Amino acid sequence: MDTILSVDAILTDIAWFLFAGLAVVGLLLGGFKLGQRVRAKEPPPPAAEDQPHLPNGGAVHEVREERDPVEIPEGGLRPHEMQGYGNFGSTTSSHPDDVRAERESGYKHVEGPGPHPQPGAPPDAGRGAHS
Repeated sequence: MDTILSVDAILTDIAWFLFAGLAVVGLLLGGFKLGQRVRAKEPPPPAAEDQPHLPNGGAVHEVREERDPVEIPEGGLRPHEMQGYGNFGSTTSSHPDDVRAERESGYKHVEGPGPHPQPGAPPDAGRGAHS
């Protein structure tokens, strides 16, 4: 009688696994069908003529300008003391090549391997802790 009960328990366990597997498959198929219905209600993708195009004048080009330097007091400025949304009321330079040359005159090109300092970094920057 014990063998009949043990076979019956095994068959019951197999039936529960089959039922759980079928339930998972049913949920996946239902989700797939629901996704198809939602996708069918969406508008179609835009056609090629509906896509954005370049303006008649072509691509917009980058504008680079040099600004006249503004002296900042030694103690610095507080936010309410700044003018012109943080640009200190600076103006476009009438001599951009001179301003650029003066700004870049303090930089030297580093030869050899290793990290190079970024523009505006202190002279010893980029050499690492053990150089």
